[in-house]
Amino acid sequence: MSELIDKTKSICPLCYTVIDADIVEEGGKVLIKKSCAEHGNFEDIYWSDYQMYKKVKKYHYDGSKLDNPHREVKDGCPLDCGICSEHFTPTVLCNIDVTNRCNMKCPICFANAQTAGYVLEPSKEELIEMMKSVRNEKPVPCMAVQFSGGEPTIRDDLPEIVQEAKKLGFTLAQIATNGVRLSRDLEFCKELRQKGLNTVYLQFDGVNEKPYFPARGFNALPIKLQALENFRKSGLTSVVLVPTLVKGINDDQVNDIIQFGIKNMDVIRGINFQPVSFSGRIDKEELEKMRITIPDFAKIVEEQTNGEILAEDFYSAPCVNSFSNFIEAWRNKPQVKFTCHEHCGVATYVFLDDEGKMVPITHFVDVEGFFSLLDDMTEKIINGGKINKAMAIAKITKDFPYLVDRKRKPKNLDINRLLLSVLREGDVDALADFSYNTLLIGCMHFQDPYNFDVERVKRCAIHYAVPGGKVIPFCTYNSLHRGKIEKEYAIPLEEWQKKHGNKNIQSYKNLKSLSFFSKK
Repeated sequence: MSELIDKTKSICPLCYTVIDADIVEEGGKVLIKKSCAEHGNFEDIYWSDYQMYKKVKKYHYDGSKLDNPHREVKDGCPLDCGICSEHFTPTVLCNIDVTNRCNMKCPICFANAQTAGYVLEPSKEELIEMMKSVRNEKPVPCMAVQFSGGEPTIRDDLPEIVQEAKKLGFTLAQIATNGVRLSRDLEFCKELRQKGLNTVYLQFDGVNEKPYFPARGFNALPIKLQALENFRKSGLTSVVLVPTLVKGINDDQVNDIIQFGIKNMDVIRGINFQPVSFSGRIDKEELEKMRITIPDFAKIVEEQTNGEILAEDFYSAPCVNSFSNFIEAWRNKPQVKFTCHEHCGVATYVFLDDEGKMVPITHFVDVEGFFSLLDDMTEKIINGGKINKAMAIAKITKDFPYLVDRKRKPKNLDINRLLLSVLREGDVDALADFSYNTLLIGCMHFQDPYNFDVERVKRCAIHYAVPGGKVIPFCTYNSLHRGKIEKEYAIPLEEWQKKHGNKNIQSYKNLKSLSFFSKK
């Protein structure tokens, strides 16, 4: 028996036509079912646990639409990306592909110049215009930009691009990298840090060679380890590990990766697990065999950590809007809000006790009670003047200690100071102070044409700024728009090679020149 939960729009995974879809509960799982007039019926697992699906549903939050959208609605979502006037969430993180060239050739990849047959590499001037498009968003300009690709470090001018981002007012500049160049070029690491790079998102699929052969084509682990050493030496102490999670490849290493992060907390601030997205035709049985959803991930963490981290410790990303709303009221200034869809991702903060055991924040802080307290005080600030404002922070300062279980709290952790400083200051420095005392463990499940839900797209918070001035939600870009954009603005591979020489198209084969390349 199936029960209809909701109706939405999706796309056919073969012809990409926008079609109706049902979200249903069946056997304790949440499925998305749809039918294309030309290609027939499709279904996929949306969330593998209905109870967890319902738990995070309460954090559904429609954000403010842009005061200055890039374009009006014409054909409807997901065809009017621009950002259009019906999009519910401003750009929280702007992704910019600075090149589609790469120095690896992974079986799991969104983009690669050699495979595509063309090169898209915007000039620095074009990149500045793309950054301006999200910095000009109102009422809140985008504050965080991530340079990706391809492989962004293949560009020698990447430090200058980072510097331009900081000049434009981005408080957070980061790169998503495979670590190859950074592992062998310490001076490049130092230059990136000197020019203002804040965070490195490092592709990291496991703690031994096993997952790297099927995922990357060779044992890339030595590259990752050497890159981390170079980050230490260059002062890049805000690293996020990014494992692409594939069932049967590295889902047995989730806790191993977490333990690796714990042991390297001097430079690692978080781990962002990303279940693999699929493209091309996959039959139903293969899809079910390979698919990992967010509840699957949470249960894997609980099992592999022997309950040190529980599935229930993970909260949906929009839950932190209680913080944003309070800070907005306190400072009387619009704030960045994580109003993404509640089923896009989950996370928890993990601390260490005196014995080195992991203690999630939910084990010693009544987080839901804290959210409720913040919501109540936010309302009082909005409805009152300076006196109410002072009373609100006094009330939080007084009541918060009663929401903390002192027996379970790590002894040397001053959680009162850390959280209250974030509320009072509400700035990057306060958040950084908090993050350096903890490890963020999260899971972001990007959509593909099989599990595509337009309601998630409408609330996407991670957007691509692309040539031509458009700003496109992440999942829509990779499922629908990437090929069209790249072909419109790219040049043929042969033409690029004639102009720049083969040395600028670095392939997987070139890695054999690295001293630590595995010959297995």
